[in-house]
Amino acid sequence: MRLLSWNIQWCRGSDGAVDPARIARTARALCDPDVLCLQEVAANYPALAGSLGEDQFAALAGAFPGFSATVGWSVDLPDDAGGRRRFGNLILSRFPVGRVLRHALPWPPEAGSPSMPRIALEAEVLAPWGSVRVTTTHLEYYAARQRAAQIERLRALHAEACAHADAAPSPRADGGPFQHRPRPRAAIVTGDFNLPPDDPLYARLCAPFEDATPRLRDAWQLLHGAVPQPPSFRLHDPDYAGTPYCCDFVLVGEDLAPRLSALRIDADCQASDHQPVIAEFSA
Repeated sequence: MRLLSWNIQWCRGSDGAVDPARIARTARALCDPDVLCLQEVAANYPALAGSLGEDQFAALAGAFPGFSATVGWSVDLPDDAGGRRRFGNLILSRFPVGRVLRHALPWPPEAGSPSMPRIALEAEVLAPWGSVRVTTTHLEYYAARQRAAQIERLRALHAEACAHADAAPSPRADGGPFQHRPRPRAAIVTGDFNLPPDDPLYARLCAPFEDATPRLRDAWQLLHGAVPQPPSFRLHDPDYAGTPYCCDFVLVGEDLAPRLSALRIDADCQASDHQPVIAEFSA
């Protein structure tokens, strides 16, 4: 299974052009992904630089016929014409998708700091070796306190899912919403975490749990050890100053780690202000 995680900056490249078709072409050229985890997808947001208000969720889903599209809006607001403006995450999967969950992440007030709601979008992907929880997210950029709360929630969600996977099934089998449907322990968590690998919050995200919950491990470190992760942000975009760094990660549960076979960050792509991250898993 080839997985691509990418903050696409509402499909805006370093040239300032907004082009969902370019994002789709680039993704295919990079690795012909089976699963795409995309952050910063917009619909009806003409105020975003370069955008005409196009529905990027629909455009990207349409560019991958035969894929299941799972949408998660973190921002969902009315416009002046009776429509809705939406901004969030998108998972596209060549493989069948089972249960879908949309988790609101904490958003504590932060006086004087711009921020927006954040979510973790979870889709159960029926991979060739079995079911896996694929979660993609985009954490707060400006406020470390909000980011810290969001990381604690991600850890809690992973622990909860593993506990569900281990729980004895309920006897309900009538096809209704209360019927037991097991959640997979195997987990992949991707996204733009808006923190570098040396941030203490990053260490917290990957820290062991106090119970038997399998910890989340950084795919790069599993494969490359202490070799520094290549930067995934500030490489090509002229709007950002400062030293490039890595903030886009693929995390895997310890029990899925043996299937991880490759991970790379493409440094040449200029179709967004972030670089694509490509992970491969063996069957």
